[in-house]
Amino acid sequence: MCGIFGISLESDVALGSLLRRALERLEYRGYDSAGIAVVTPHGVVVKKDAGKVVDVARKLGFDQVRGRTGVAHTRWATHGKPNQANAHPHLDCTGTIAVVHNGIIENYEELKAELIAKGHVFKSETDTEVFAHLMEEYEREGLAPWDAFKKALSRIKGAFALAVIDSKEPDKIFFARNLSPLIVGLGEGFNLVASDIPTVLEHTKKVLPLRDGEYGYITPTSVVVEHDGVAVKFEDRVQLIPWSADQALRGGYPHFMLKEIHEQPEALASTIAGLETRRLLEVAEMLINARRVYIVGAGTSYYAGLTFQLGLASYKIAALPIISSEYATYEDLFDVDDVAVAISQSGETIDTIKAVRAMRERGVKVVAVTNVVASTLARESDVVLYTRAGPEIGVAATKTYTTQVALLAALHAQIGRALGVDVTTRDENLKKLPNVVKKALELNEGSAKMLAEKFKDRQSAYYLSRGLGMPVALEGALKMKEIAYIHAEAYPAGESKHGPIALVENKFPVVFVFSDPSLKEKLLNNVAEMQARDALVVGVVPRGDDVAKKLKYVFEVPHLDPLLNSASFVVPLQLLAYYTAVELGRDPDKPRNLAKTVTVE
Repeated sequence: MCGIFGISLESDVALGSLLRRALERLEYRGYDSAGIAVVTPHGVVVKKDAGKVVDVARKLGFDQVRGRTGVAHTRWATHGKPNQANAHPHLDCTGTIAVVHNGIIENYEELKAELIAKGHVFKSETDTEVFAHLMEEYEREGLAPWDAFKKALSRIKGAFALAVIDSKEPDKIFFARNLSPLIVGLGEGFNLVASDIPTVLEHTKKVLPLRDGEYGYITPTSVVVEHDGVAVKFEDRVQLIPWSADQALRGGYPHFMLKEIHEQPEALASTIAGLETRRLLEVAEMLINARRVYIVGAGTSYYAGLTFQLGLASYKIAALPIISSEYATYEDLFDVDDVAVAISQSGETIDTIKAVRAMRERGVKVVAVTNVVASTLARESDVVLYTRAGPEIGVAATKTYTTQVALLAALHAQIGRALGVDVTTRDENLKKLPNVVKKALELNEGSAKMLAEKFKDRQSAYYLSRGLGMPVALEGALKMKEIAYIHAEAYPAGESKHGPIALVENKFPVVFVFSDPSLKEKLLNNVAEMQARDALVVGVVPRGDDVAKKLKYVFEVPHLDPLLNSASFVVPLQLLAYYTAVELGRDPDKPRNLAKTVTVE
């Protein structure tokens, strides 16, 4: 995910070198380009390009830049390819205002059109650049930089963290936060802003985590914070950070996987904020008019695709799900007028890319669902939908799955809208999803730790459900296999009597996913079958549902609708797998035999 650093000092220093070191500390977040902007006596100097920090800094001479106020940024592409023009910082037309930004400005297209009509010239494909031109426009109208910043802020929608320098106020860095994290670091003779704590520890351990909706500015000797036009008294919120540098890189979490599990509310908010209605409508029309629909993916991405395939049945659209490595079995079906939805976090999964190439050779149109701009899958598809979840460092995909399900649920709603179905409830539920996942984390972490102590001694486990609960069961079992190395098998609960129940005995773990209330009674019959054999039965159930009374061990998750439950009900199963792995002494971030991106067949 992108990274921000900005500092304002009392004295002139080798600021380019200082900013370069901050960028190096931001590298762990993942990025594809880097840049700095510094206020100098000759105006704002910007140096930026695609590539690694060390290479960009050496090529452009970051270390030779001197100054007192500057901002730096590592960009992970969301709007526009990773290249020099799209790298941050972005300037206004006069070159006096420089902006770095994390997140997504949802209404940037309408703002860009408005600004172009007023004569502004854009140099990038990014959403970020509109903010520089908005400030410029309001300064043209006579506002001071601080007032122009606030007025520009009032015009943008979405999830964002911003840091802005303006050579007309050379000691100030303006900042704002909405959903995307941003902190203020407090020092003697300097103050700074940054995306995270690891980036500031070289300078200070006194930090102020900003809250959503807060904005303000720093100078070397002062910090101003406002919310809704009212000054914020923040002194009591300043924290003294005790972490080591290594702890800080993981945000205080013992593993990146646990950190990323907890980042899911933010990742989902980013996915939802980045939905492009026109692009979704284009894809919806393609799928409605397709002769045949294929859904292609591998592992976690395949399971996310299954939620979409099952959801399409409600619109009487029969889609064929294909595991990427098995595409050749279906090759003779591929034809013009067919459409495939190909899903891959990295966009580099070789099995999925080979399936897509085989399809396109036969005239199939391909819609890519991926997290990485300009990836191979994105380049080789007809249309791309980006999940915008930010990079994952842990090998086990967690926010990958939940953001893919969220995006596909939004596409499902768009298809319904195109078919004349009332999708108001889905739209409302989608907005609730980040908070529901946050609640699922709060409610279930303790139970996951407790149950992990019971799972760690078992050799096998079943994960059972029906309908839209099945992809959740499959993903939960996959996580247990991947990082705890416990054999976990998922299958439709109705299949139990056809063989699998033969293995069930005292304390055999069986996890039931109750994400679709319409199938509750049938699942309860299967629960009774397992309880009769003294299995260790665990349920993932809607919060407040009476099904919890029939089970000894439950994870409770607020109910939205069965399709969106596919994103939230998996969260306790991620935690269960994580804590079981930890109980067994495994490294959840680097499970044996697995790679984050599978680029070989």
